[in-house]
Amino acid sequence: MLRDITLGQYYQADSIIHRLDPRVKLIGTFAYIIALFVSKNVWGYLIATIFLVGVIKLSKVPVKFMLKGMKAIAFLIVITVAFNLFLTPGEAWISIWKLTITKEGAKTAGTMALRLAYLIVGSSVMTLTTTPNQLTDALESVLGPLKKLKVPVHEIAMMMSIALRFIPILMDETDKIMKAQIARGASFDSGSIIQRAKSLIPLLVPLFISAFRRANDLAMAMEARCYQGGEKRTKMKPLKYVRTDYIGYIILVIFFAGMIATRYIH
Repeated sequence: MLRDITLGQYYQADSIIHRLDPRVKLIGTFAYIIALFVSKNVWGYLIATIFLVGVIKLSKVPVKFMLKGMKAIAFLIVITVAFNLFLTPGEAWISIWKLTITKEGAKTAGTMALRLAYLIVGSSVMTLTTTPNQLTDALESVLGPLKKLKVPVHEIAMMMSIALRFIPILMDETDKIMKAQIARGASFDSGSIIQRAKSLIPLLVPLFISAFRRANDLAMAMEARCYQGGEKRTKMKPLKYVRTDYIGYIILVIFFAGMIATRYIH
């Protein structure tokens, strides 16, 4: 399960999406997420599906590798679907014992499951095709106007970049600790849900110790290099828009306009 988490990982490939300016991908991801909640009918999801499939095709990232991240949130999707199925009031459709599934609940459950799946896959496209350093530069550039309001934009971007970079590292560390515990006779797959939760407690102490040790090493390395934040810092690779990036923005505007137009289609 831990190996299935793709958030924060980078997939090396030579594609149009990889070569896009990270600001285009960052803004495009936020626009895509907003668009998913703007549309409320089948036409909107059809456009979102075509757009997402096209981006995945251009990214040259294997579909199996990208969909692998869905396994990590399968439990969350199941819970969301169950709550919407049985707790949404409306016209009764199917009755199972004392539980009633309404037509409105079924529609809401399907919509939420589709939105969550598209949201995770769409976000994975950005992280899989953009390095943490590029994401940091893009976030700092996009939030640049907030510097006038004394918002520490560079520090916020740096923290998010470090968090993304540490996700796969901590997952690997957790996997190693689990294998070590299993070699000593521990079991994480047997028993009830409560017993499985209790069996994870021995993982927390070594995992926290490892995380704090890595954080301390990183802080010492940054201090040794005289890191002083974002004031008067220059970029080794400054971000510059090219023709492909402007075309990407045009496609985003057309996509977003199409999603808004679907709200008025009955």
